[in-house]
Amino acid sequence: MGKKELIQKFQKDHDKYWNVELFERQGYSRKQCKKCGKFYWSVGGKDTCPDAACTSYGFIGDPPTKKRFSYADTWKEIENFFVSKGHTSVRRYPVVSRWRPDLFFTVASIIDFQRIENGQVAFELPANPLIIPQVCMRFSDIPNIGVTGRHYSSFVMVGQHALANEKGYWKDKCIDLDFELLNSVFGIPKEEIVFVEDAWIGYGAFGFSLEYYVRGLELGNAVFTQFLGDMDNYREMNEKVIDMGAGLERFTWITQGTPTSYDAVFGSIVEKMKKDAGREFDMELFNKYARISGSLDMDVSQDIGNVRKGIAKSLGISLEELESKIAPLEAIYSICDHARTLAYAINDGSLPSNTGGGYNLRVVLRRALSFIEQYEFPFRMDEIIELNCKELKPLFPELLENLPYMQKIVGIEEGRYNSTVKTSRRIVADIFGEGRKFSSEQLAKLYESQGITPELIQKVAREEKIDIQIPADFYDSLTKNHITVKEEKSPFDAAGLPETRAVYYEDAEKLELDATVVAMRNGAVVLDATIFYPEGGGQVADLGTINEVKVLDVQKVAGVVFHKVDKLDFTEGQRVYLHVDAERRRALMRHHSATHILNYTCRRVLGNHVWQAGAKKEKDRAHLDITHYEKLSPEQMKQIELVANRIVLEDRKISITTMERSDAEKKFGFTIYQGGASPGKLVRIVEIEGGVDAEACGGLHMPNTGKVGIIKIIKEERIQDGISRIEFAAGEAALGYIQKEDEVLREASEKLKVSPEQLASTEERFFAEWKERGKKLVELEDRVAELESERLLPEAKGGVVRKVLNVDAKLLEKIALCISERDVTAVLANQNNDVVAATSEGSEMDSSKLLSQLYSKFGGAGGGNKRFARGRTKEKVSFSA
Repeated sequence: MGKKELIQKFQKDHDKYWNVELFERQGYSRKQCKKCGKFYWSVGGKDTCPDAACTSYGFIGDPPTKKRFSYADTWKEIENFFVSKGHTSVRRYPVVSRWRPDLFFTVASIIDFQRIENGQVAFELPANPLIIPQVCMRFSDIPNIGVTGRHYSSFVMVGQHALANEKGYWKDKCIDLDFELLNSVFGIPKEEIVFVEDAWIGYGAFGFSLEYYVRGLELGNAVFTQFLGDMDNYREMNEKVIDMGAGLERFTWITQGTPTSYDAVFGSIVEKMKKDAGREFDMELFNKYARISGSLDMDVSQDIGNVRKGIAKSLGISLEELESKIAPLEAIYSICDHARTLAYAINDGSLPSNTGGGYNLRVVLRRALSFIEQYEFPFRMDEIIELNCKELKPLFPELLENLPYMQKIVGIEEGRYNSTVKTSRRIVADIFGEGRKFSSEQLAKLYESQGITPELIQKVAREEKIDIQIPADFYDSLTKNHITVKEEKSPFDAAGLPETRAVYYEDAEKLELDATVVAMRNGAVVLDATIFYPEGGGQVADLGTINEVKVLDVQKVAGVVFHKVDKLDFTEGQRVYLHVDAERRRALMRHHSATHILNYTCRRVLGNHVWQAGAKKEKDRAHLDITHYEKLSPEQMKQIELVANRIVLEDRKISITTMERSDAEKKFGFTIYQGGASPGKLVRIVEIEGGVDAEACGGLHMPNTGKVGIIKIIKEERIQDGISRIEFAAGEAALGYIQKEDEVLREASEKLKVSPEQLASTEERFFAEWKERGKKLVELEDRVAELESERLLPEAKGGVVRKVLNVDAKLLEKIALCISERDVTAVLANQNNDVVAATSEGSEMDSSKLLSQLYSKFGGAGGGNKRFARGRTKEKVSFSA
């Protein structure tokens, strides 16, 4: 069953689900839209629903509210109202939803209060009822941003949430409050307020809803979450949940009546950008356009060009004139939105990258930079981010505190983008020049491999007078391919088995135990109790023996611990003796505690943008993956190592406490999720005293930092875009590494007959000599290429030199280029089947096509363009063949 069928099913008894006391009290009646067929509730005789597809905006230039509010003041007005009605005002949660293993970003305010327990969703409200200004991220509407006047990649959802119990309330009071907010606080007449019947399907829970509109603009959606499960198999919840989400941007817009919500929300920023843009904007035309731009929605109409044609016709102008006058202003709105999104995300610990949620951030950043380049705007993204942070200070002052990090990160990304733009334009022009068309797959490949945005392709197309349409769902499809969270299936089946008593948590020093065999399943033995720590949280499993049989691996599934053994020679009910490898256990404990110390130290040295992105703790060494925008410098590595070892020397206590999740979040904040989501209502908090670190962690730890021993950083490397891996060792493992380093230094100094202190200067001298020899070799190759090209030029036939030479691939290319500089085409091969072609600037010949002729004869493949191409054949080339 789909959403549409679910609504139809509920509508058979519509009074049970959508009718509320307010409707009868205020004179609302149920109607069906003559255009789309939706059912809605209104006062008066309207015959169409208020959806944007059925009703034009009626508030632009004529706001229905009694007063105009700024963005920050709109929130204050809403907050004050709900607090006066007994709601607790809660600070926003991070936009990076680390408490949810299935999401990268917070997409709705209710996500703050949802936890996944045993595969099912649970609702945990820190107060009942509450109100929250939650920043949300959504990247499925990218083509609409800047166009419709109402779409954003980040926005503040005003979350009104309650449990339907004696402290909270259910749908009648919810709609009463929302109506009072609109009618009494903002002064909107009841005749202007329309409620539309709908439903909302979330992760593992859903409910029916009432969307409320004013003059064609949806302001909020009150979801009455009543059911657990999916639409085909569900049951009623024990405690129903009010999930009302309203757009702060839209509330601000309706009070101001500006042409777009961007003008109301970004007001002074947009005005400054328009002024700095150095071009005239036809605001009279734009104001007319804005009144009907709500019909532009790329989710509904897949061809924005046709929709724009219709709008242009109704305005009495050509499509070209509409595009030239409207598109630059839409670009400014998009840039402003994208800058704000980057500010929120980077502040909360996500960085632009090629994977996961970071991919979305790179998409919006490059889209903004593409607009700046396309319209030749004199903007800098770091400056626009600063303007946004200052504008948002009354709501979210933390953004300004972390502004320097945001600007540095965006500056690095901007530099990377700018370095590819010139190359990108040439690649696109070459594709057009060859008469090739752009498929969706090719567009995605160009973006991912070259950073070429659809906006750049369209600009080059216009210059070449070529008509090209970008698929409406391009960005949505692109980002979906990079944000799928893979679920790992366990090879062990815990069905019907009792949970294993985790003695390793009761006493981490206990290394021997008698236990009873409960079952043997999937090649492993299950016991009633165990001292073996199962692999988890990046910490590898304990090893040892059970009745002298080697334990090879230990895994935990649904509370049941499976011991993979060398020989499965046990019987159910048998008493067995467990022995854990003590040296390995203590090394793992040291490395786990050292990971927490290093993670804190990295944030302190590098900045608050640093979050743990992964970790592994083994016996001899460990690694910590952190989010960071560039390779760590040697000085930063020294500082991190120094601060970490100071914490070790301070011998701070490491305490472990089991807490209610909501209490832990209140006390320590969301940095407790450094290691990722932690399932269950209770969380195990590992805290290093003195405010050093507190994390939700299931690992084993030393009782204090002094027992961790020395922490030695071995190396740092970039394992992927935006992620640095710090490899390290602690305690005896660190000492072993230092001793090995000393041995290497001693052997090197003996061989070079210098002291260890002189090794660096000796190495520098050797490197300088090697570099000088390399330089001379390059000069020699260049001279050989010149001489060989002069020898071959007389052999040209029809302006082409074709020859097989006994040289390497590098020299082969140089010779070909030297020949092409003399206005002669070269097609060369060598004995290793390398082939190369080069043509002069004015030549009509095509290097790629020349090599294609060779591939058709001798097999092989390669790449290149009209001027230069190279590749390799499967068979040896013979030009006499």
